[in-house]
Amino acid sequence: MASERQDVHNSQVPRICRSCEARHRGICGVLSERELLELSRHSRQVVHKAGETVIGDSEEINSYASVMHGVIKLSKVLEDGRQQVVGLQFAPDFLGRLFGKQSTLNTDAASDVELCRMPKAAIERLVATNPALEGLLLEQTLRELDEARDWMVTLGRKTATEKVASFLYLIATHKDPAHNEKSISFELPLTRADIADFLGLTIETVSRQFTNLKRKGVIEIEHHRQLSVPDVNRLKRYCG
Repeated sequence: MASERQDVHNSQVPRICRSCEARHRGICGVLSERELLELSRHSRQVVHKAGETVIGDSEEINSYASVMHGVIKLSKVLEDGRQQVVGLQFAPDFLGRLFGKQSTLNTDAASDVELCRMPKAAIERLVATNPALEGLLLEQTLRELDEARDWMVTLGRKTATEKVASFLYLIATHKDPAHNEKSISFELPLTRADIADFLGLTIETVSRQFTNLKRKGVIEIEHHRQLSVPDVNRLKRYCG
């Protein structure tokens, strides 16, 4: 289920950190070589297959993680089994509730994911002594708050077509954060059922809206979960 990285010696910056695609965009990008080296001694890389639970609701928090590859799904499950997907996290997001004692959400691998796990105590010590790290984590928290508020509007006011278009635009813009590409292809990280839970729709409505957007030429469905967006700006116009 999980694979640990090999230790790397005789290097100021661990070799695996130098080759990490998420390093400079994530929390490690604001650490000094000394801090990075010390943290690497206690961290490990783990891989979770799609559908595996990373941390359960109310589970004790003893580590945090950086998302290196893949997509994480955050959800809440009601007592009767109904699920609401409340968020997605992508590389290089920081995963975990800082200074929390227990998880407040179910955290699952939406796709195959690779994480760099770090001890809770080590990260909290770094936050206390590294203002740049504290600022970066605050920036991510505020960004997630803004995204949650935007998603409240999506769930409360948008039509079914606008909801599905907004979801696809969210995935497209995380695939291309700089928004440099006019067209883009990607694999959907969620099943139709999870998309329905994320958008507050039925599976049938989600499928109809995919068909509707395909018929209008807004998206192309290459395989069941492989999509292309010929014009990202046109997709954005369908977001409402």
